[in-house]
Amino acid sequence: MYVELGNINKTFGNFQASRDVSFSIDRGVLAALLGPSGSGKTTILRMIAGLETPDSGDIFIEGVRVNDVVPGKREIGFVFQNYALFRYMTVFDNIAFGLVVQKKRPTVIRERVEELLQLIGLEGMEKRYPAQLSGGQKQRVAFARALAPRPRLLLLDEPFAAIDAKVRRELRAWLRGMITRVGITSIFVTHDQDEAIEVADDIIVTNCGRVEQKGAPLDLYRSPATPFVAGFIGDSVPVADFGTLKGFENVSASGAIRPEFIQVFGPGEPAQYESTVEEARVENIAFRGDALRVELTCKDIPLVARYSLEQKPLAVGDTVRLLIYRLYAFEEGRTRLLYNNRLEEQQGYSFSI
Repeated sequence: MYVELGNINKTFGNFQASRDVSFSIDRGVLAALLGPSGSGKTTILRMIAGLETPDSGDIFIEGVRVNDVVPGKREIGFVFQNYALFRYMTVFDNIAFGLVVQKKRPTVIRERVEELLQLIGLEGMEKRYPAQLSGGQKQRVAFARALAPRPRLLLLDEPFAAIDAKVRRELRAWLRGMITRVGITSIFVTHDQDEAIEVADDIIVTNCGRVEQKGAPLDLYRSPATPFVAGFIGDSVPVADFGTLKGFENVSASGAIRPEFIQVFGPGEPAQYESTVEEARVENIAFRGDALRVELTCKDIPLVARYSLEQKPLAVGDTVRLLIYRLYAFEEGRTRLLYNNRLEEQQGYSFSI
């Protein structure tokens, strides 16, 4: 493994930011540390960088324990959330900063900076100052500055947080492409699940200082291991007791239901599998471009579903019918996918995710 953390613990006063954190990352992988505010993801990143010291546990990079290695000797590039560009330095001098500290020859510095300016698409802007750049351009300069000394690991702390939504979407694709092109092992922190799913090869989900689950984005989405992951990834709605729902009568437990687990039949629309269909009241409707996001109440259980624009119009207060294909059941701190047993009994019905 290229980066490996083993049994890391870190406490700030009475607050435990990391609790027995262990995970590993392969060479060349772009990994995301994903979790809500206060979940411990930035602390993990800072300990890898050497900006914080773990109370216990080990951090390895390329098989070498780096706990006692000072930040400047770890060969790590760090991109800060607020860019941290030197405002009185030009773009050229900002990118060259690490190389100047390393006392590289002027010709080597110029060649490397010009190479990076071309890589990030900012040729011709080397004499500009940070105040003359857009947010997206500043982020590109920060990325180039981190890459300039040719680090063996790149760390990014909420790299898109200070950028507006449209530019953020563009930079996601740009960053993914750049890291693939450079081939550097990278870890970035985010609280945005869409960002992590779109950009990362692997996602490490953190919660209350612990690692809840690690895996590829599709694996985490399809097979959340814990109730927290099931609720945090996707647009899941928690259900205190789903035993009253048709097809799940034999199990009385808490769980979560995602919009894609529900089919909604509008007023007057015919429904398949009548014995399994529930009635629900429309509580709220929100337009989501290619579909409607519909909030419903079924047997006092709040649910969220998608509703096609091709179906009959809906209004708040309408009574609709719905079919719940599957749900996540929470049992002893773990999650398992349950299928509607009435549908399973229907001849020729086949489940797929």
